[in-house]
Amino acid sequence: MTQGRTIIIVLVALVVGFGTGFVVRPIIAPAEEAAVVASPPSAIAASAEPRGKQYFEAHLDEARQVMAQCADGTARGDECLNADMALTEADGRARHKRFFGN
Repeated sequence: MTQGRTIIIVLVALVVGFGTGFVVRPIIAPAEEAAVVASPPSAIAASAEPRGKQYFEAHLDEARQVMAQCADGTARGDECLNADMALTEADGRARHKRFFGN
C-alpha cells in the first residue's frame, strides 16, 4: 500500500512541476529576448542564406572557390558543406563516366 502511495505522490509532483514550468516559462523567456535585442549589433555582417548543394552542382567553379576559402579559413559553415558535397558528387560522376565510358 505504501508503494502505491509513493508512486502517486511522485506522479503528482511531476505533473505539478511540469505544469509550473509551462506557466512560468513565458514569464521568464521575454527577459532573455530583451537582453539580446538590446545588445549592440555585431561587427561581422550577417551573410545571406548559405547557397544550396543544387546551386553548387550547377556552378562548380564557384564551389571550388568556396572550398578554397574554407581551406583558408575565411569561409565556413553550411556553405562549405554544400560545396564539398557538390564537388564530391561531381567528381564521382566524372569517375563513373571515365570508367564506364558513358
